[in-house]
Amino acid sequence: DVGMKRLLLVIAFIAPLSAHAVDAGWKAALASEKITPDTMMWMAGYASRSAPADGVGLDLFAKALVLEDGGGQRIALVTMDLIGIPREVHLAAAARVEKATGIPISRLVLNASHTHCGPELRVMRTGKTDEPDTRAKEAQDYSDRIVETIVRLVSQCVAELKPASVAYSQARCGFAMNRRTPHLGGFKNFPNPEGPVDHRVPVLKIASAEGGTIGLVFGYACHCTTLSYQKFSGDYAGFAQKYLEEKHPGATALFVNGCSGDQNPYPRREVGMESDHGKTLATAVEAALETTLKPLTGDLRAAFREIPLAYETPPTREELEARLKGSDKWEARRCEVLLETLDRGEALPTSYPYPVQVLRLGEDLTLVTLGGEVVVDYSLRLQKDIADPIVWVAGYSNDVMTYIPSLRVWKEGGYEGGEAMKYNFHPARWDPIVEEHVVMTVMELRADID
Repeated sequence: DVGMKRLLLVIAFIAPLSAHAVDAGWKAALASEKITPDTMMWMAGYASRSAPADGVGLDLFAKALVLEDGGGQRIALVTMDLIGIPREVHLAAAARVEKATGIPISRLVLNASHTHCGPELRVMRTGKTDEPDTRAKEAQDYSDRIVETIVRLVSQCVAELKPASVAYSQARCGFAMNRRTPHLGGFKNFPNPEGPVDHRVPVLKIASAEGGTIGLVFGYACHCTTLSYQKFSGDYAGFAQKYLEEKHPGATALFVNGCSGDQNPYPRREVGMESDHGKTLATAVEAALETTLKPLTGDLRAAFREIPLAYETPPTREELEARLKGSDKWEARRCEVLLETLDRGEALPTSYPYPVQVLRLGEDLTLVTLGGEVVVDYSLRLQKDIADPIVWVAGYSNDVMTYIPSLRVWKEGGYEGGEAMKYNFHPARWDPIVEEHVVMTVMELRADID
């Protein structure tokens, strides 16, 4: 009859789509491990901190996804509820992952959620903590633990790879707002509803051969700074992952922070808001899953390069000695560190080894990962400049050394434009070519893997 014919047509149309997704040759595996510190370490994120952590609001996690294409090529994504990944941690983990699994540094992505309620990994901060030697040892021991965790998670995924399908969609989420507000001839950290934002929520759904959801990878461009208290917490990103894993039992949710250097969550600073924002972001992911997702097919390609990102002309010894007498304790500490470098007979660095990475997931999705606290202009520009169907841009990847301003932000100045460089003891702010150097490298790497 007519009804049966229509049913058969629908089945004939749907069956090839689902078969195509699994027959694309993908394999996948996911793993997760709690990384909440065992001791009440010094906390990262705010220069005003004057005491170590005093509890746990929400456990921190490291999570891994390994994908394999039909030709046996693999990529690994590891996300962590940390403020950042120091370069030495990235390089140490990458070397050990390659030795253990064969996955090279070009195919390994380490992304930090940038929660400001995580442990301090940098062994050298102001030197003015309560117990400097103890805090430095804790930071080093914890960094060693993170390297071990990364290797363990990726190795576990490689051992557990199974046939899977991968599909993409996106939605939108609105609690992020630009935080650079013009004020008295400069800029202050204050919500600016007229500033540029990227409210997209890109989502990858990984399903088993049987069709069940085993993984959700999602992103958002927003600082993880809802909270500022003295407890460890994954902030809104941690709660979003928690809610999604509760909604999809057996699935692992991974958050990838985007180009959020000049984006803050609003409202903020009140305990409970991080849970609200997490629920809002998780709801956006669920909305994306309600759409017709695009199956990803093809192979996996990747390229990675560290580029010498140039500073402006470094200060002279005389300039450093003059600044040392100022009232800014962070600027004074930076000058001390730089003068110690000169006292050792070494020249101040003129550039920093900055990581740029481009990955292709099949024929449609290009994932760009950039180091540092990248402002939103990079995401907005690269989505236009890269002529691929889907472009996903992530910051906070493979190394978080300081802010990465666009030329616009560099010209405007302010915190993200160069003032924040002192907190990581860089000798000067970036050269004004910073944006063009980064974007040019992205385009070159994209061409290399075409």
